[in-house]
Amino acid sequence: MRVRATASARPLFDARRRARGFTLVEILVIVVVVAVLAAVATLGVSSVGGERTLARDAERFEALVRHACEQAELLGRDIGVRIDTDGYAFTMLAFEGWQADQREGELRARTWSPGTQVELLRDGRALDPLARDDDAPAVVCFASGELSPFVLRLAHAGIVARHELRVTAAGRLVSERTEARP
Repeated sequence: MRVRATASARPLFDARRRARGFTLVEILVIVVVVAVLAAVATLGVSSVGGERTLARDAERFEALVRHACEQAELLGRDIGVRIDTDGYAFTMLAFEGWQADQREGELRARTWSPGTQVELLRDGRALDPLARDDDAPAVVCFASGELSPFVLRLAHAGIVARHELRVTAAGRLVSERTEARP
């Protein structure tokens, strides 16, 4: 004989089923924790991205100045670099004075990455690149193979690291990553 279960034999409310789900408070706590972790990860990635951008700007500038100095020596003409807060451009010394390099090759004008702060020093004094009245560039690669002394500091808002490019007493261009002073 078979006993048939009817609806009245099943409990209407099973306590075990209720224990399996999440409460609204538990779900909200998980959402808040995930949001905080996402914010921390975003801030960490943005500062690393800024450091990479700054390093890329410094490496590109160093490589282009080295290339300009090689070209100056090969061509027998002085090549200058005009540096300002927006970017830098290469010029060549001609009979008429310093002329902008009109070629679209390696020595074309470049811009700094957004947010890059630039400080240029000559003889230990900071130069205001926008206040220059004359046509002469701040940095010159001479046809003799020498490079005028300078210090270029690149920084980025919110990033502790900065890059400094300078010419040593031996006339070599070196780049180093430093920590910004408070």
